[in-house]
Amino acid sequence: MKPLAKITVKSLILVLILSSVVFSQQDTTSEDKPDSIFVMAKSPWFAVLQSAVIPGLGQIYNESYIKAPIIWAISGLLVYGWIYNDDLYKDGQLLYIQIPTKRNKDFRDFYRDQRDLFTIYMGLVYLLNLVDAYVDAHLFDFNVTEDSFNNNPMLNLRINF
Repeated sequence: MKPLAKITVKSLILVLILSSVVFSQQDTTSEDKPDSIFVMAKSPWFAVLQSAVIPGLGQIYNESYIKAPIIWAISGLLVYGWIYNDDLYKDGQLLYIQIPTKRNKDFRDFYRDQRDLFTIYMGLVYLLNLVDAYVDAHLFDFNVTEDSFNNNPMLNLRINF
């Protein structure tokens, strides 16, 4: 397994374990008022699953249509940067094999480090994509209709296409 895949799998397992520990509290409000059962419109874990398969798909599921192209653009730029640095690393590797000097070794090591940084950035963008899909699905039903202190209406903006 490649290092990025191992890190991604371990991170997803850690998120699943931590979320089951954090959200394992009992809901006592439904016992007090059996008539007021709240059902979420969007499933957070379904949004995470969709974003895990295709980054940005969970944002489309959550009707955050602007976020998906942003995720795709950032991911595309990071993949381009990774490929660019990997090509330069391979060129530096060949140059160092042909002429083993300190300068050629530094050239090779610099682009290897840059490539590895882009790998980390891609992993972070992927994880932030999953977290955003989860949080956005949880907050999908959140609506503030009026200020309870002043009884003034609050500004709510939702754009539907």
